[in-house]
Amino acid sequence: MDLRDLELLDATAEAGSLTAAAERLYVSQPALSQRLTRLEARLGMPLFDREGRRLVPNAAGRRMLVAARHVLTELESATRDLRELREGRYRRVRFAAQCSTTFPWLPPVLRAFREREPGIDVRIETVADDAPVPALLADLIDVALVTQPDVQMDRVSLTRLFDDEMVAVVPARHAWAGRKHLTARDFDGVDLVLYDFYDQKRIPSLPLPIPAGSRPGRITTMPVVTDLVVEMVAGGQGVTVLPNWVAAPYVASHGLALVQIGAKPLTRTWFCATRTGELPAHLEVFVEELVGRLEAPRGAHTARVPDREQEAACRG
Repeated sequence: MDLRDLELLDATAEAGSLTAAAERLYVSQPALSQRLTRLEARLGMPLFDREGRRLVPNAAGRRMLVAARHVLTELESATRDLRELREGRYRRVRFAAQCSTTFPWLPPVLRAFREREPGIDVRIETVADDAPVPALLADLIDVALVTQPDVQMDRVSLTRLFDDEMVAVVPARHAWAGRKHLTARDFDGVDLVLYDFYDQKRIPSLPLPIPAGSRPGRITTMPVVTDLVVEMVAGGQGVTVLPNWVAAPYVASHGLALVQIGAKPLTRTWFCATRTGELPAHLEVFVEELVGRLEAPRGAHTARVPDREQEAACRG
């Protein structure tokens, strides 16, 4: 496939017809139709179904559209960066937080940063496969909030921030509610509701956030939207595992209980990650504000979470 094929897919899916897509791409409709025919022939299957007068992506088309839009977005971003480099305006912070769907703790960081560096743009980026360390090394982002181990961790600079505890989240009337802690055997046969990056069919797949040796029953994976996972649990569709600081605000509103996993709490560590070496001054300022906001007090073993400002929806 080439760039024109990707543009064809995106424009046709958006416009719903080859005629409208051709107008967007400044080509003739017959030429675009021939290009789509050749593309589908190379792939060995159609990419669009006709529903009335509209062309609608089918399953194959939707899958290819994900890839097309990812590539086109990245090319657009690279072009913008090059333009800023050419014009001498390339001073920005590209930030990614691993496994986050909300950033209530970020506005205070941005306010403080902009008071110190009013002319710098901050971009919240998403990275492929929720893997910020490779993105840092590839210069796709500048600063990352990370917790999952990566084989390239030793190639970036890490500042330890805090530890958080992973807990089982169940309805308040569940048999586990009130238990002191859970064991691996407790999870045998249990239906789990988890974020979709725990899908065991993915390559690579992440280990399930439950004790080693557990044999759960059905696993339902959901998009990385904490509200959705919590609603499923509150509705009796299974149990989930979330960081304590993510789950705690939902306890009262959704009638939930949080249960410790293991006789010793199951914890993980969060870091601020940057590329090694001296950072530009504006990145140093951003890191200072981020670390100052999230770093646990010296000697503490858990996150400073005095209120809801630091709630972030993160995977285990």
